[in-house]
Amino acid sequence: MDPSEDASRLGLRLAALPPTFTTAQARRASLSPRDLAALAQAGEIDELSRGVYRLATAPETAYLDLLAVCARAPHAVLCGESALALHELIDDIPSAVHIAVPRGTHRPVISYPPVVVAQYAAATFSLGVEQFEAAPGEPIPVYGAARSVVDAMRLRSRFGEMLALSALGRYVRGSGREGVGELQRIARELGVLSVVRPAVEAVLA
Repeated sequence: MDPSEDASRLGLRLAALPPTFTTAQARRASLSPRDLAALAQAGEIDELSRGVYRLATAPETAYLDLLAVCARAPHAVLCGESALALHELIDDIPSAVHIAVPRGTHRPVISYPPVVVAQYAAATFSLGVEQFEAAPGEPIPVYGAARSVVDAMRLRSRFGEMLALSALGRYVRGSGREGVGELQRIARELGVLSVVRPAVEAVLA
């Protein structure tokens, strides 16, 4: 096949894919691993993680690691320090992407980007899940600010007491009465209201 015809063929198939896509999605668009290698070598796509690619023409974003992990673990939800950082409740930039999966399900194994996997109770797994637009038209699932703070408080032995209390204080001071009500509602559903309420009262005192 003429090189220009081959490039045109690959370009048309590539145009059918979203900005961030997996090998499986590429296969459904009739792009083979050899095609992907050729496109990567030509600078048309970038490999973000094993089996996850992004169009070179896609909008720039600071959240490539999050997009890569969510593409590889589509049933997971961003949690922990990653969620707190997205909601600007902590200043630190997490050294790994923190995700949660329902307890009893498959734990994703991802070597790059670095990932920390938590298992949350299946019955309350979807509580407080929101969508965060990591790039235009590319939403990823993340626990909302209130759920993230409650998780930090109930798992403070893992998060660290200081980080959990700092995140709670920042949330309470910035969210108003409605936000505090949401925090307590989620704490009640997760069975940790007795832990969260005194901390909230201390911040408001």
